[in-house]
Amino acid sequence: MYNYVLRRMGFMAVTLFFVTLIAFAVTNVLPGDVALLILGPNATEESLEALQTQLGLNRPLYVQYLDWVVGLLQGDMGQSLRFGEPVSALVAERLPRSLLLAVSATVVAVILSIPLGVYAAVNRNEAPDVSASMFAFVGISMPIFLWGLVFILLFAVLFNFFPTGGYVPPSEDPIGTLTHLVLPAGAMGFALTAYIMRMTRSSMIEVLGEEYINLARAKGMSQRVVVLRHALKNAVIPVITVIAFQFSYAFGGVVVLEEVFFWPGIGRLTLTAIQSRDIPLIQGCIIVVALIYMFSNFAADLLYAYFDPRIRYGGEE
Repeated sequence: MYNYVLRRMGFMAVTLFFVTLIAFAVTNVLPGDVALLILGPNATEESLEALQTQLGLNRPLYVQYLDWVVGLLQGDMGQSLRFGEPVSALVAERLPRSLLLAVSATVVAVILSIPLGVYAAVNRNEAPDVSASMFAFVGISMPIFLWGLVFILLFAVLFNFFPTGGYVPPSEDPIGTLTHLVLPAGAMGFALTAYIMRMTRSSMIEVLGEEYINLARAKGMSQRVVVLRHALKNAVIPVITVIAFQFSYAFGGVVVLEEVFFWPGIGRLTLTAIQSRDIPLIQGCIIVVALIYMFSNFAADLLYAYFDPRIRYGGEE
């Protein structure tokens, strides 16, 4: 297990290296002059050249890349051109809000999807299974932002249960935070539920056909004990990976959903950076999102070992 963790961390380091290359390359091929964007169209040639020298834009690209990577290793993501603040400070302020939204949506999805998947599998090809499958089809077909609009229309405009959007810091009003969190987390949770439910159903159907399940039933165990104690414990293992991927998907989906609900997280920060061509901020947001993806998948692999110690990685314990 220890060797496996080291190997995975090595793969993550290599992946992160390629992410930095891609992020740097993509942001440096964007049209326009950063110095001109900062100083405006009336800037003189002398002032443009002075600012380019100050920002290091007149140096070779490989030098700029190495300086940027060295800064990242030291915790310095650069200075935002749009806000005039360190990128790391802006990301640190917005990231917890996006994580709160993504984690809440994933919890909602897990609470809804696993019972639905189990119920559909136990009642295979019957009315509950057909209904759950139809729900999964609708959930997969609708993009996250459309779920957001539906939730706003139903629960904010039509019934006026929750606000249409915005954010209240927990330090100021915890109840207000939860009130503003319900709709975006619920919308994203519903979108994620379909994927997890389908995997839970498929895994449960496969496990329920195993010999040890038939043996447990032959011994007179109740359906509840067979399903929850024996079948679900083994069926949940492949579902863990799906949950981890859906969390990654949720964190990526906040870019759109935060704009729909005016949630001031890293998603809206990324859109603002793109609109204002704030290259340091774009690069910082890309790196943070990539890290979230990698660590969520890494956590899924570790959870595999926790739920099933028999799993071998590379033939080792």
